[in-house]
Amino acid sequence: MQQNSQNTSNGVMLNLYPDSIGKTLSDTITMLKKEEFKDVFSLIYILPTFFNSDLDRGFSIIDYNINQELVGPNDLNDLKKLNVKLKFDIVLNHLSVASPQFKDILKNGEDSKFKDFFINWNDFWEVNGTLNNQGVIIPKPEYLNKLFMRKSGLPILNVIFPDGSERPYWNTFYQQVTYNSVESADFSSLTALTADYVKWLVKVLNEAMLLGSDFRTIDFKEFNSLKSKILHIVEQKRIYLGQMDVNAASPLVWEFYEETLNKLNGYGCNILRLDAFAYLHKQIGESNFFNKPGTWEYLDRIKEIAQKNDLMLLPEIHAEYGLHLHDEVASQGYAIYDFFLPGLTIHTLENATSKALLVWIKELIDKGYKTINMLGCHDGIPVLDLKGKEVNGHYNKGLLDDVEIDTIMNTIMERGGRVKNLYDPEGNKISYYQINATFFSALGENNQKMLLARAIQMFVPGIPQVWYLDIFAGKNNYDAANSGGSAGHKEINRTTLSIDDVEKGLKTAIVKEQLELIKLRNNCEAFSGHVIINDQDDSILNIKWKNKDSEACLIADLTSYKFDIIVLENGIESRKSYFI
Repeated sequence: MQQNSQNTSNGVMLNLYPDSIGKTLSDTITMLKKEEFKDVFSLIYILPTFFNSDLDRGFSIIDYNINQELVGPNDLNDLKKLNVKLKFDIVLNHLSVASPQFKDILKNGEDSKFKDFFINWNDFWEVNGTLNNQGVIIPKPEYLNKLFMRKSGLPILNVIFPDGSERPYWNTFYQQVTYNSVESADFSSLTALTADYVKWLVKVLNEAMLLGSDFRTIDFKEFNSLKSKILHIVEQKRIYLGQMDVNAASPLVWEFYEETLNKLNGYGCNILRLDAFAYLHKQIGESNFFNKPGTWEYLDRIKEIAQKNDLMLLPEIHAEYGLHLHDEVASQGYAIYDFFLPGLTIHTLENATSKALLVWIKELIDKGYKTINMLGCHDGIPVLDLKGKEVNGHYNKGLLDDVEIDTIMNTIMERGGRVKNLYDPEGNKISYYQINATFFSALGENNQKMLLARAIQMFVPGIPQVWYLDIFAGKNNYDAANSGGSAGHKEINRTTLSIDDVEKGLKTAIVKEQLELIKLRNNCEAFSGHVIINDQDDSILNIKWKNKDSEACLIADLTSYKFDIIVLENGIESRKSYFI
């Protein structure tokens, strides 16, 4: 076989955190230098703990400087020598509370240069809502009902300004607020307090904060007249974690994007994933998710910056198939994520039918979409994406019907998966979103199913993106999921593998056979050609790739999960049956 690592339309992409293998990115590089990984991957998607971050496993960016705890000084040069292209993220919608920009707001308040870099919720809704008794504007119902919520309650984080006032800032995704304990010395300015009272005060305040109860409801007894001053002192101990939505109406934000894309180009970035881009444009009276035409205008501006930096853009968007937003994005010439393949693959294997999967593959072929596909990833297994949707009074069918999607969900949950939901502004669940599980566990930890799933992925059009843990048949990590806090459900599929785990895995059939399939996809000239679907009985999947005199064909029995791969190259035909 000829090596074809420079052809990104043909190559395979490894997906992992800098510390997914061993302790640092250099351990991953050591793994990739092994003979077993020679010519296996042409691209690597390194998740954003590559940068300085503090929450949501990298997606709460402090700044886009390299995280020196995980990335060594020679790592980028070593990756370049391995002849792999790099994919990184820019998190368009938000930055961390700990970013230099937001820290400047907390320090300087109204005098901060970055006061308008983020979105003050009350300023945004100023004449379009009603102030409640917590000092937060509640938008008019006709506006509030259009908001798309990623968590229960209003998407805000209240922060303390230097003057002691509390301001709500738009916070679509994660947040966490904690308090440092107070000490007697903190109340030295309140000279009216006796020493015994201060000792009691410190004790009850710290107990309340430790238990997570509301210290604002404490009866301060004979010093209730000083309650506001006591609470002000406690609030200075507040510690924030949060992903604060940036205000893309501010020129400073676009200056930041310019600097960031230039910086990423300097790191050797080839593909740039636009995380959460559909939440960026916000307009009163419109949804805060992919509102139009504002979202397109912002995307066009990002595209201009990307072109100056030789970056291929990959807008990340989760939405029901029936909305056809993927069609809209693809029609503008962008590559799109194939979030439909994971659920379709599970449906195919669990029901021994290729019908729904082939509908999607034929659509990919007919429309010529440029995609990056996956099975597992750092996030959950998409299920909402498969649904139909009513648009302007007309119901657009999904790739699966609701009963079929429910069956997938119930199957994965019975096998230990954790469901992620969406909410309305009152905190009520309105829909499921995705299920968190390793792909291997979602398939019932069946080696042959996993191997066939990988073969299917390798024969579907698009750049295959491979989650590191799936290669090693990783199982659900319940301890990590249970101890991971508000986003703990995601940790079920993020287990760090030691170098010893890698060595042991490389001796197993499921790992060796997957690497063989990936290597075929990464190198065989046939995959730079066109796809032919050979329609047969629904229980048989027959997909052929052809490019001049090179051919690769997958023939799979969906009832037994056995499959053959037939390859024709340089006039020589080879056939292998796969069954573990």
